[in-house]
Amino acid sequence: MTSLDQPVDVLLSDGSTVQLRPIDPADAPGIVAMHSRFSERTRYLRYFSPYPRIPERDLVRFVTVDHHDREAFVVLAADQIVAVGRYERLGPQAPEAEVAFVVEDAYQGRGIGSVLMEHLADAARRNDIMSFVAEVLPANGTMLRVFADFGYQVQREYADGVVHLSFPIAPTEASLEVQRGREHRTEARSIARLLAPRGIVVYGASATGQGVGAAVLGHLRDGGFTGAVVPVHPSASTVAGLPAYPSAVDAGAPVDLAVVAVPPEAATAVVADAAAAGVHGLVVISAGFAEAGPEGAATQRALVRAAHAAGMRVVGPNCLGVANTDPTVRLNATLAPALPPAGRVGIFSQSGAFGVALLAEADRRGLGLSSFVSAGNRADVSGNDLLQYWQDDPGTDVIMLYLETFGNPRKFARLARRIGRGKPVVALASPARPPGVGDAAGPDEVAVAALFAQSGVIRVDTVPELLDVGVLLANQPLPAGGRVGVVGNSSALTGLAATACLGHGLDVADGYPRDVGPSAGAAEFAAALAETAADDRVDALVVVFAPPLPGQLTEVDADVTAALPAALALGKPTVATFLVGRLPPGVPAYGGVEEAVRALARAHRYAEWLRRPPGVAPELPDLDLAAAQAALRADATDPGALLAAYGIDVVASVPVDSVDAAVDAAARLGFPVALKAAAPGLRHRLDLGAVRLDLADEPTLRRAYADVAATFGPDALVQPMVPPGVACVVEVVEDPAFGPVVGFGLGGVATELLGDRAWRAVPLTDRDAAELVDEPRAAPLLRGHRGAAPVDRAALADLLLRVGQLADEQPRVRSLTLNPVLARPDGISVLHAHVGVGGVAARPDTGPRRL
Repeated sequence: MTSLDQPVDVLLSDGSTVQLRPIDPADAPGIVAMHSRFSERTRYLRYFSPYPRIPERDLVRFVTVDHHDREAFVVLAADQIVAVGRYERLGPQAPEAEVAFVVEDAYQGRGIGSVLMEHLADAARRNDIMSFVAEVLPANGTMLRVFADFGYQVQREYADGVVHLSFPIAPTEASLEVQRGREHRTEARSIARLLAPRGIVVYGASATGQGVGAAVLGHLRDGGFTGAVVPVHPSASTVAGLPAYPSAVDAGAPVDLAVVAVPPEAATAVVADAAAAGVHGLVVISAGFAEAGPEGAATQRALVRAAHAAGMRVVGPNCLGVANTDPTVRLNATLAPALPPAGRVGIFSQSGAFGVALLAEADRRGLGLSSFVSAGNRADVSGNDLLQYWQDDPGTDVIMLYLETFGNPRKFARLARRIGRGKPVVALASPARPPGVGDAAGPDEVAVAALFAQSGVIRVDTVPELLDVGVLLANQPLPAGGRVGVVGNSSALTGLAATACLGHGLDVADGYPRDVGPSAGAAEFAAALAETAADDRVDALVVVFAPPLPGQLTEVDADVTAALPAALALGKPTVATFLVGRLPPGVPAYGGVEEAVRALARAHRYAEWLRRPPGVAPELPDLDLAAAQAALRADATDPGALLAAYGIDVVASVPVDSVDAAVDAAARLGFPVALKAAAPGLRHRLDLGAVRLDLADEPTLRRAYADVAATFGPDALVQPMVPPGVACVVEVVEDPAFGPVVGFGLGGVATELLGDRAWRAVPLTDRDAAELVDEPRAAPLLRGHRGAAPVDRAALADLLLRVGQLADEQPRVRSLTLNPVLARPDGISVLHAHVGVGGVAARPDTGPRRL
């Protein structure tokens, strides 16, 4: 959402950055200057006349808006206004507004028009404008395409030599798809410019060869980078054997990337020098920024602002660097002296120190690298940007992430769902919820893993496991099922492997494990493996080999590693634990049986996710978004009206504080009634005596109230009785990795104590809702346990879809609890609801595009 007091940075179609903000009267000189740079054609197409200069009266009107009925945004590149877009309401309280924008010639064709449209439409909707109209000359094909390609239902009329356009501006599936497609392309291109530069300029490399700048310069030089490497030094003529220059411009070479290793206070000056040379991006190795405290954070913000103003993106600060093993690039702009071999795995690490260890371990295991980025403080470029880039990168088949925090969790979940359908994403990420995230307890460790699995992300718990899974995915096909054939020469090891398979949800195929015996030679081992690989009952192989006793086998017979290629030729994934010998390339090797089986199980669960249909978000009837907004008014929220706007009815509940008030409430509601202690934690505690049911008349109610008030205080609730059912709980909380998540479980102290909740991130699909109902361990109670009638699970799924849509569309809702929800064969009843409302939660994945 664009705010009036905070400009936003946005990406253009070529990957460069510009700033967008509301217009201000002080912008008048900048508007005049931009107008003077227009070509005659641009002036004519925008104003339908030559319009050589802006009259003073028009200029005042252009730059003076009320940000309600009239709004205008300017786009700035290098602090120079290069475009302006505006809307003007067509009469007081009218739901329509006329929209128009103009872009300076040098910046046309770079996607500024579509960015302006997104932000103008967002601002208009917040001011109750429902549709735009525009007038465009037929010769202005570019502008006509901007409107036509936006995903709106555009109506056209031609009259008096002008094309009249009108279209509603409410977001649609088509318009969101268009917007996200543009987001994907712009972010991917911005990263491509960083990872495949024509030349690199290095700031902060000492002539003595000491320090991080000199280290990165040496790695660039020795790594065989195919472009120009330009050291910038204030006095030295050569650095590390390379010609040095006082500024990047003096080198006269095309440079797209700057590596910065200067002190923080000098970083902003570096930006200006790099911008003058046409640099597209910065990799800031230097420390001392946000991680050092408030002063460093301010310096970091200034650095990013200066870089964005110059059209550049920033990796870091306080990062390890970037690398690309493509033989046409051979880029090692990192602090790691050596990279893993070239391969097809992209690695993102938020931590620089961790990145060094990760690269070293990948090299030790022979895991081939396509590209690597360490984001450090993640002031700009993040893991989400790399996901966008790797999605279409032909050199990357597997994506590995190390994430300490999530800057845009909803976007991560959305991207992972999409990208995971084509390329596996393996993530080592903390499940911890930072302080202040959500008001209620969120998903536990098991539920966090399920949330990642829902998005197709293979979540791992340790660094070795990250490499274990990565090596398997990079070298082997995915298993077609969960049936495993275990083959080995040790009954102890094969038995251990079979036990590990069962523990990780894999099935040991019939006839396995197969122990060929300690005296089996290479030929016997090869025959057993080939037979297993050809077995239709086997989807994957686990191979274990213990060294024979000295002198037991001849040298030829002992070379059992030669038996593996024949088994691999049949295309079934194979993992191996060989306690002797070196495995051939392409066979993932593990130090222990458990590690091998665990990696295979992760790959199996991912393959299962791929085989499941993704589900759809069904269109729900009986929704009233206008009523929902009215229920969330700033002065007082009406939870009941908010839920009713989403088709969720809550059984009437009357608060009372005396026995007479309880009797009056029961008379209005009608006997029989239920009486409950008012405290939220007691409203369902039948076991404590805080709930009294089936109170059929006044005397019974009076006695019950006296008992409840004596134990729990005078405040109570009176409700009409509803038919009994299975008690369930529905929740919404904010999760650091996924944003709003919906939880479902059965009610009761035991299930609450055990944390028996299933969780899914919003927006929910029909499949998500069905899985939520079936996933809790106590879910058999809903399907008819021990002769009970099955409940209406479709009604529960519908309720979850409605709660999910509410959580997705209403960022002011910070938490929500429906407890209990009684599920019966003939439907459901929501007995109590609590809605936690605050300021608009940060939802950076909604609204118009911005960095």
